[in-house]
This record gives sequence, C-alpha cells and structure tokens, in this order.
Amino acid sequence: MLPVVELRGAIPVAMTVYGFSAWMAFFVAVIGNMVPAFFLVPLIGAIGDFLSEKSDLFRKTFSSFLSRTRNNHEQKFARLKEFTLVVLVAIPLPFTGVWTASLVAYVFGIPFRKAVPLIFLGVVIAGVIVVLTTMGIITLFSSI
Repeated sequence: MLPVVELRGAIPVAMTVYGFSAWMAFFVAVIGNMVPAFFLVPLIGAIGDFLSEKSDLFRKTFSSFLSRTRNNHEQKFARLKEFTLVVLVAIPLPFTGVWTASLVAYVFGIPFRKAVPLIFLGVVIAGVIVVLTTMGIITLFSSI
C-alpha cells in the first residue's frame, strides 16, 4: 500500500478495474492496509533512535520536531487521544491513514498494543466509507 492512497485507492480500483465484490475489495484492502501498521508503529521509534545516534543534525532536528509537536498539540490530543487516532485513520483523505496514524502514535507515546487496535478500527470505518461511496458512484454512472 502506498502511503498516499492506501485503501482509499485500493477499494475503487478493486471494484471497478478488477471486478471484486464490495466485500472482497473491503476485506483485501483492510488486511493490506493493516500490514504496514504492524511494522511502522514499533519501527518509527527505533529508526528515529538509530538515526539520532548516528547523526547530530538528525538528532537535533528530530528532537526539535518532537518537542514542538508535543508542545503545540499535547493538551488537545490528551483529551481525545484514542478518538483522535481513530478519526485520523477513518477520514478517507490522502495523508490521513495508517502511515500518519503510526507516526502520531509514536509522537504522542501511544503504545503498540493500544495503537494497532485503534488504527484497525479507523481502517474498518474508512473501508466502509470508501466501499459505500464507490458503490454509490458505480450505481450513479451505471444508470446514466
């Protein structure tokens, strides 16, 4: 899955180009969209730590980014932490999927065991929205 399109692009393509049923497109897209989460959530921190050890410039830039982001958004995020992560994934727009949510989970310290189920819930909601939208568009254009 590409970070920009994820299941938002996979479902319409599966249904219109490859003739998948709505359920099959949904199932395959959700599974495919979740695969990166199992790697991204734990690896973002490890990669950041590794690069920080190797490069002072990266460490300073990364630390500054994390501090600034946490300071600017921690108070808002703390109130609705779980809800925010689900909504971030559930909104079917570019840059609001699993990759972004994995980064947000790292930045705000949401542990893997909590982040992955929240991301999964958001993926399921996004999948339902995209399937229903795709079905509506297919119905609209087939009646013309």
